[in-house]
Amino acid sequence: MSRAPLPGARVEMPPRDTLARPLADLRISVIDRCNFRCPYCMPAEEYADDHEFLAKDERLRFEEIERIARAFVSLGVRKLRLTGGEPLLRRDLPELVRRLARIDGVADLALTTNGVLLPRFAAALKDAGLRRLTISLDTLDAATFRHLSGGRGEVDEVLAGIAAAERAGFAPLKLNCVVLRGVNDDQVLDLVARFRGSGHIVRFIEYMDVGTRNHWRREAVVPSTELKARIAARWPLRALQPNYTGEVARRYAFADGAGEIGFISSVSQPFCGDCSRARLSADGKLYTCLFARSGFDLRGPLRAGASDAELAALIAARWRQRADRYSERRAELRAGGTLEKVEMYTVGG
Repeated sequence: MSRAPLPGARVEMPPRDTLARPLADLRISVIDRCNFRCPYCMPAEEYADDHEFLAKDERLRFEEIERIARAFVSLGVRKLRLTGGEPLLRRDLPELVRRLARIDGVADLALTTNGVLLPRFAAALKDAGLRRLTISLDTLDAATFRHLSGGRGEVDEVLAGIAAAERAGFAPLKLNCVVLRGVNDDQVLDLVARFRGSGHIVRFIEYMDVGTRNHWRREAVVPSTELKARIAARWPLRALQPNYTGEVARRYAFADGAGEIGFISSVSQPFCGDCSRARLSADGKLYTCLFARSGFDLRGPLRAGASDAELAALIAARWRQRADRYSERRAELRAGGTLEKVEMYTVGG
């Protein structure tokens, strides 16, 4: 096991990887299960009802997640995001939020969800200290939504979740839409029209080749520049500056002042160069890229008795070895043959 640095040793904070990218954000997957079967993440034909997900004892306990999060914060991480699978399927999740919210140094605590369980949990999450919510919403069309949820969700359930989040005091919400050509790209303008002026921010995400089971095809990707042109033809846009270094979405404001939208363009405009995000899977593996082939085990050392300093040293050492830039090398790597990659539901989006 790697040991903590000797007293007095100079340690760069936050640690930087081989491309000088700092460690700044941690995404924590709390569960690998989901109540949807979205084709771009967990297609139904690959994940039947009897699919074997992690057993309870294989998942990190809340106290273990808290300890690992504290180790990351000690290294300079200030932003935590809870993901899944569907994180609201994790029993007593507000208790984990409460634990993470009280960590000194955490400036932002957010959660990404499909939204259907928010009527039950939004108020408790807010009371526990959750600051922001991102909700997935790929279309307003009922039939298309049913298709994109693998036949397991209704758009009205998500809209009810958005309303519950608003009542709980979450504002603005970020609403994420994955766009697939020939599936929901013709419904983008309807989504913009619905939320323009609401204060919420709709963000359009290019269909990505995450994992190896979502049957990704380059032809199904709708480049963000194409979407932006469609939207701007109806509602003129002006570019906005990033809120912070490493922000993944390119932001645009409506010229008439009716809010903003964003575009996340991992395929056509890779943003590997300033990516500062680490991901922790539900079974305690550290992934340094959404497209990583394997993770670095933290659960083993944690359960073997590693100290907080030792955990932090392990994380820092792994980050300093990081050289990931898959999106920049996508064409080259795919041309070399299909690469096995971690599935999105394992590490969140």
